[in-house]
Amino acid sequence: MKTKAYDVLIIGSGAAGLTLALDLAQVAHIGLLSKQALSSGSTLHAQGGISAVLDQRDSLQTHSDDTLNAGAGLCDKAVVDFVVSQGAKSIQTLIERGVAFSQENGEYHLTREGGHSHRRVIHAADATGRAVSESLQEQVLNQANIDVLAHYLVIDLITSQKLGLAGNRCVGVYALDKKNDEVIPIKAKFVILATGGAGKVYLYTSNPDTATGDGIAMAWRAGCRVANMEFIQFHPTCLYHSEAKSFLISEAVRGEGGRLLLPNGQPFMHRFDPRGELAPRDIVARAIDHEMKRLGAEHVLLDISHKPAEFVKSHFPMIYESCLQWGMDMTREPLPVVPAAHYTCGGVMTNTTGQTDINGLFAIGEVAFTGLHGANRMASNSLLECLVFGKAAADTIKTQLEQTPMPTDLPLWDTSRVTDSDEEVVVSHNWDELRRFMWDYVGIVRTTKRLQRAKHRVDLLLREIDEYYSHFRVSNDLIELRNLVVVADLIIRSALIRKESRGLHFTLDYPQTAPLAHNTVLIP
Repeated sequence: MKTKAYDVLIIGSGAAGLTLALDLAQVAHIGLLSKQALSSGSTLHAQGGISAVLDQRDSLQTHSDDTLNAGAGLCDKAVVDFVVSQGAKSIQTLIERGVAFSQENGEYHLTREGGHSHRRVIHAADATGRAVSESLQEQVLNQANIDVLAHYLVIDLITSQKLGLAGNRCVGVYALDKKNDEVIPIKAKFVILATGGAGKVYLYTSNPDTATGDGIAMAWRAGCRVANMEFIQFHPTCLYHSEAKSFLISEAVRGEGGRLLLPNGQPFMHRFDPRGELAPRDIVARAIDHEMKRLGAEHVLLDISHKPAEFVKSHFPMIYESCLQWGMDMTREPLPVVPAAHYTCGGVMTNTTGQTDINGLFAIGEVAFTGLHGANRMASNSLLECLVFGKAAADTIKTQLEQTPMPTDLPLWDTSRVTDSDEEVVVSHNWDELRRFMWDYVGIVRTTKRLQRAKHRVDLLLREIDEYYSHFRVSNDLIELRNLVVVADLIIRSALIRKESRGLHFTLDYPQTAPLAHNTVLIP
């Protein structure tokens, strides 16, 4: 059985993980682990852009205020100010690393999205994530100090505590090498979770198939606190089409004048918020959910066909071409859209350098709870968070790298008491059941009774999957399902604790916002 050792092991290959890898490439031997191809993370799918103060008419204070307002009283102002202050510097670093942002008349074009009071979203047409991902990947692949481990899926973190050693430090992981179907231990001085979110816990999501909450579940099992898991952001406008799996219609379409309409062509957002289509995502998603349920409609419409065709094609080339493939011309007709699970605002608790409760373990990007997003994430702050905390974690690790010893050899993975499963149907059935009851009971609008039903179901699944995991060889689907069930339990428990409606958490039993704001912290 092979074993591996690195100064720094990064789990995840999105913007956060790639940024950290590049910042450490000159001083550390790095393992960059991706559970599918290197480009399989959520960053690749991000359309809108990156928020940063780049216009003289804008200000850091205004960006901070907008973020705090969207977060509904739960953002950490010091963290918000820190992240916002790093915006322009982060964008400059991306430009230096080859990202070609859109320009008009020789200047970078800035668009506006929900919750922003100014145009401050820099973008690469409507495929910003792809531009960022491809540029950073190219840089990573040219670094001799970075080993890319594609098609490796981490099963669990290994801590000194689990090994019966002194202290509480993460010393490595057990990972499934999917190509060779074997589990190998990987030791490292530092382990970084950059695993993204958990959108696949829901039936309908804009997230790629990789978004199964792995980092959150692993950190929880290892003993880390998690916070604010009840705040799951539903993107208002996922394309409604049988062949368009998880295809998002960027919020920038609304930012550039797109209107939300009922199936009969009537506008409706003005009845829910004076900001109309540019209200924060939680308000827009609830409005769409309300109208769909009221009318029994399968979708609503997003219309930008009143804009000149060339304007639409130049601003949204990827969305335009993709929709054409499915027989829809957005320059001539409205697009059918529905809300879908999009972003996990809570996560593994960290400080402002990404450090978790366990020494040597960092969490950056969507997997982490930093205090930036509060009860609702403002559009295009997520990629900014990845860049800022990727660099902050790298700066901290640099100061600790030399004096941190390499861990001792790790125990090999024990397969002596497991057999091959002849009951794979259990995994697929439980996967389907989980995602459906999470959508029905723990979705955009909640009630205590629905949450209690979900809790009852998830408790049964936790026991069933734990028993299955104990007896059979691990597989990709089993590992991901095991993680998703843990994350679902954390979401449900957090939602039951919050006896109010705030930001992304809306419950019919407690429709008012409580006078005192508090984070929901769960301790293993």
